[in-house]
Amino acid sequence: MSDNNTIQAVRGMNDILPDEAELWLWFEEVVRDWLHSYGYRNIRMPLVEPTALFKRAIGEVTDIVEKEMYSFEDAMNGDHLTLRPEGTASCVRAVLQHNLLYNAPQRLYYNGQMFRHERPQKGRYRQFHQFGVEALGYAGPDIDAEQILMCARLWKKLGLRDVTLQLNTLGDSASRHRHRTKLIAYFEQHKSALDADAERRLHSNPLRILDSKNPAMQELIAGAPKLMDELEDEALQHFSAVQATLVQHGVPFEINPRLVRGLDYYNRTVFEWVTTRLGAQGTICAGGRYDGLVEQIGGKPVPAIGFAMGVERLLALLQEDGMALPKPQVDVYVVHQGESASQLASRVAEQLRNESLRVVLHCGGGSFKSQMKKADGSGAQVAVVIGDDEAHANEASVKPMQGGEQVRVGVQNLAATIIKFIK
Repeated sequence: MSDNNTIQAVRGMNDILPDEAELWLWFEEVVRDWLHSYGYRNIRMPLVEPTALFKRAIGEVTDIVEKEMYSFEDAMNGDHLTLRPEGTASCVRAVLQHNLLYNAPQRLYYNGQMFRHERPQKGRYRQFHQFGVEALGYAGPDIDAEQILMCARLWKKLGLRDVTLQLNTLGDSASRHRHRTKLIAYFEQHKSALDADAERRLHSNPLRILDSKNPAMQELIAGAPKLMDELEDEALQHFSAVQATLVQHGVPFEINPRLVRGLDYYNRTVFEWVTTRLGAQGTICAGGRYDGLVEQIGGKPVPAIGFAMGVERLLALLQEDGMALPKPQVDVYVVHQGESASQLASRVAEQLRNESLRVVLHCGGGSFKSQMKKADGSGAQVAVVIGDDEAHANEASVKPMQGGEQVRVGVQNLAATIIKFIK
């Protein structure tokens, strides 16, 4: 709350004002068109889910569940609820609840707010927005590669630069179990060098130690046993096939053996698209395969893969590259003065909207001069001017805002005249 006692937004939960919202609307339209071009269909899930869903899906010994979730008890019935911190678990829950996987693989996408109680900084907010993409019922490496190719196509469409792809495989459960045992033994031998987070994760989630950003631990982590050394042939062949498809399409990548992702449900292919231009929050899109999650949530085993992209981070990159905020599109601004003129102006505005024109009807009175100033500021291509004189003749004047002669026409010919000016 500020000094003058006005209520402010919650820290880390930001307003998106009209000028900036124009960019969001443009971006959302581009992304939806891109997703539809790959056959993905929209699904919408609630913002609030049972807390047990995320504990079971994400893993209880993860930063998200331990520290970051907005969880509360429903005052009406005592249910334990959570504002969704990510979308995959919600999407899988919805797919299972509504039996969408009955003899039919699904390609789905969603977008909207996620919530995590983190320390706000550039690119990291407590309420943030994501587009999530999930393909359920697909086992082969072809869908893994296609999702990565999808991202590459979007970056090209958006004109993004300085974005690189990091790739890894987490293998299957047996290889991860062997690797986990070796990791615990290795880090126990060097227990004095572990920081508090690593010590806490040592027996519960040792793989996450590899993702530590603590500079003091990097040398120790570099010497840790490698998961790649434990992988079975099937997982290695899957990973090789993904790489081969990316090479075939000319998509460069870097194998990053320390890329483990922050959620317990991943297996096999994992990937991140990263940039060096957003400081510590350099991951703009990330995902991977999660073949065990559907069963973990209560369904039959179903292979699946997905990814999510951070809208705020992508828009920050676009604006850093000099992308201008789109102006609101207005075709016509209707200027009027006088009682008869005002009545006709209202009818004219509706008539023009019937012709699919975007029309702003001036409200609030004022002189013709002040109204024309507002018409000019609106970005409209044409002003329609109506005074009582025009109203009594059932006519209106059409003035092109970028220069050109003003003409006076009958109301019945108004739309056709305007369309000639703006096409």
